[in-house]
Amino acid sequence: MATERLNSILNHLSPSKSGLATITQKNPDDVVITLALRTPLAKGFKGGFKDTQLDYLVYSLLKKVREKSNIDPQMVEDICLGNVNDGKAAYLIRAASLAAGFPNTAAASSVNRFCSSGLKATQDIANQISLGNIECGIAIGAELMSAGGDRLANNPFHDEILKSSQDAADCMQPMGQTSENVGKDFNISREAQDRFAAESYHRAERAQKAGWFDDEITPITTVIKDPKTGEEKRVTLTKDEGPRWGTTYDSLCKIRPAFPDHGDRSTGGNSSQVTDGAAAVLLMKRSTALRLHQPILAKYVGATVTGLAPRIMGIGPSLAIPKLLAKHNLSLADIDIIELNEAFASMAVYCVRELGIDVAKMNVRGGAIALGHPLGATGTRQVVTGLSECRRRGVRVLLTSMCVGTGQGMAGLFVNEVL
Repeated sequence: MATERLNSILNHLSPSKSGLATITQKNPDDVVITLALRTPLAKGFKGGFKDTQLDYLVYSLLKKVREKSNIDPQMVEDICLGNVNDGKAAYLIRAASLAAGFPNTAAASSVNRFCSSGLKATQDIANQISLGNIECGIAIGAELMSAGGDRLANNPFHDEILKSSQDAADCMQPMGQTSENVGKDFNISREAQDRFAAESYHRAERAQKAGWFDDEITPITTVIKDPKTGEEKRVTLTKDEGPRWGTTYDSLCKIRPAFPDHGDRSTGGNSSQVTDGAAAVLLMKRSTALRLHQPILAKYVGATVTGLAPRIMGIGPSLAIPKLLAKHNLSLADIDIIELNEAFASMAVYCVRELGIDVAKMNVRGGAIALGHPLGATGTRQVVTGLSECRRRGVRVLLTSMCVGTGQGMAGLFVNEVL
């Protein structure tokens, strides 16, 4: 350990290295991920979690984290939940963590930055560890979209806010409208969107058939109710419900526009699915992981956020990604795997074109169009899926990114250490 600390000091004193060499260094104070897993993703309102409460979903996953990590629960000092739609999230994460076997000395909180909430939770725990405020923590993202949420249209902003700023007023725009804005403003055709969506479904089908998701998904047992008879039965969910095998461009072309009041390019087939699910990562300092003999899956490098015009919020990754890469002296050529959230095909196609992303290394297992987008969970789910794909390929650098409602973008950077 003393040798590692000496090397760390010497690295800081030596001439600057390339960005790739810098982020792949191993130092005792690194924030590392020792466990990354998720629930299956279930169809909203009609899937396996439709009758499950959010607190139970969070509890079930946290219990799996405790069991699979084999860590002394007393070591966990904070647990942060990323969630969008449930105003009681702070209560739920505290109660769920206690029920899952973590002591009352482990604090708990919730964060909400819309679709990046899971990544925001990861960033918050990592930052606390990096600053020495805690030694070990859990970041979890979870969303039960079957439960619905508070619709902004029912409670619009104060008149003074709406008339003071067009950008403020545009925060009222539904996400579907912002997708159509991107399609029209940047000439992303319906054909381009449907072709992108078809590829997402194809990749998800290929990954599911090959068993690539198996090491990232943990089975969850819950109760489902028959909508006709009311009969309840216990079921165990083991795989994602979103992928529709055999989906083709031709079949997607036949789907009607989902937001006809705003445009005719975004459909239920080329937009992300309404989904229930959760994902979690266990983080600690490298020195702690070594002392506890925990397997080190990856190193957390950093994350950043940016803002943009709310009416085209979908293109947020095209701003967040360059900002994050610049902070670490990297280029897209240094990135091995990219997980870009497919909120809508419009924004995904734009980001690919604008950034010049090599699609062969982006969303290799499909994205939110085929798998689903449980809002608060996606930011963490991308980390779990991306690291699993890095392990399968034997590559190192993972970049995750997503657009964020009201006009934001976020991106995260990780280094796989299981080669």
